[in-house]
Amino acid sequence: MALWRPDPTFYPSPREAVSAPPETLAYIAAFDRSARRPDAIAVVDVDPDSTSYGSVVGWTDLPHTGDELHHFGWNACSSALCPNAPHPHVERRYLVVPGLRSSRIHILDVRDDPLKPSIVKVIEPEELAGRAGYSRPHTVHCGPDGLYISALGGAGGQDGPGGIAVLDHDSFEVVGAWEADRGPQHLAYDFWWHLTQDVMVTSEWGTPSMIEDGVNAELLLGRKYGHALHFWDLRKRRHVQMVDLGDEHQMVLELRPAHDPTKTYGFAGVVVSVEDLSASVWVWYREDGEFKARKVITIPAEPADGKGLPPVIAPFGAVPPLVTDIDLSVDDRYLYVSCWGTGELKRYDVSDPFHPVEAGSVRIGGIARRTPHPAAPDLPLAGGPQMVEVSRDGRRVYVTNSLYGSWDDQFYPDGVGAWAAKIDSGDDFTVDERFFPHGDDFRGLRPHQTRLQGGDASSDSYCYP
Repeated sequence: MALWRPDPTFYPSPREAVSAPPETLAYIAAFDRSARRPDAIAVVDVDPDSTSYGSVVGWTDLPHTGDELHHFGWNACSSALCPNAPHPHVERRYLVVPGLRSSRIHILDVRDDPLKPSIVKVIEPEELAGRAGYSRPHTVHCGPDGLYISALGGAGGQDGPGGIAVLDHDSFEVVGAWEADRGPQHLAYDFWWHLTQDVMVTSEWGTPSMIEDGVNAELLLGRKYGHALHFWDLRKRRHVQMVDLGDEHQMVLELRPAHDPTKTYGFAGVVVSVEDLSASVWVWYREDGEFKARKVITIPAEPADGKGLPPVIAPFGAVPPLVTDIDLSVDDRYLYVSCWGTGELKRYDVSDPFHPVEAGSVRIGGIARRTPHPAAPDLPLAGGPQMVEVSRDGRRVYVTNSLYGSWDDQFYPDGVGAWAAKIDSGDDFTVDERFFPHGDDFRGLRPHQTRLQGGDASSDSYCYP
């Protein structure tokens, strides 16, 4: 009698996931800013023993133009092993890839030919709007009972509210909106959860009209972008509490909860303070039955000659760090913080989440510095470490340089370029000189998020410690 076994890339606990085999492929979403060519999924060889290491070895064009691929995820992950809604026989087989501008959602199969993912379904914007009431899908997470996708906009021409749509695990049909009672929540961006504690956490950026043409100075100085965290009852789908970080802290973006399911804390990144252009990282936690948040990292702006800066920041004579992504290692030891404006990736030891200690830094690109990659020391680079992905064992950190088309153009008006890099994270924290896909490797497209074959630090959630 045949026995069914869970996908071997699923692990019941983060402790076991840390011992997973190293990844050999990375999938990178890349988009055409002009919207004249299709966006694509690029496949990069990340096996250091391969003769094509660091090269783009596979490619899949999407069927339409104007999608602007952003964040994407797996159809299934280690959460399938959770006992409250187990799906142990689903496979980590499909990439779920939203188009932030088009509102399409693409389903790509990577099982039969991992180097050339095949498109098996396209969810049109009308289905997302009609069944969930949302547009502009942004972030994908695989839950034990379905696929969750955050969205920035409403349907039928409504700018908002944004929220979360749920897709069926197997058919990929849109089931509907997740929220039963959204309370005061209106702006949306990222989301994640403490699965074993029935807690959902969401963050805030802005509605489509607030973000699609770049940073709106009037909205920013008017403190109109998102500045709060929202906590929800995951099972009842109801808003429980809002924690305002203060309206000077504009754009609360990425959320990274502790991977240990017995812990109730996590980290949130804030792009900029309108008071001094600094960026910050906050820790949320529960105390006496209520959620609270505390600023634990502040990264100041760096002085620079205004004559060499883009118009959006030239009057300030400084470059803001612009923390646009963070990532937490699976063992919950290191938090990685990308400073897209200054071109720096910082590593913090967060073994004590309330007292982070900086434990390494590398620089690549940056608005003012244009630091080159060590593989090409004579090539100044635009952009900076933007999206960050960490291997399950925590030894490898992958970064790409493009944020969002209109924002790229605003902060790097002479061109943001296209590149990816890998940082070795051990006792030392150094850029891998052998790994530097860039320029024409991405066929004129801009690379954004990376997903690692078999899972990574921001794709899986666990129900056992």
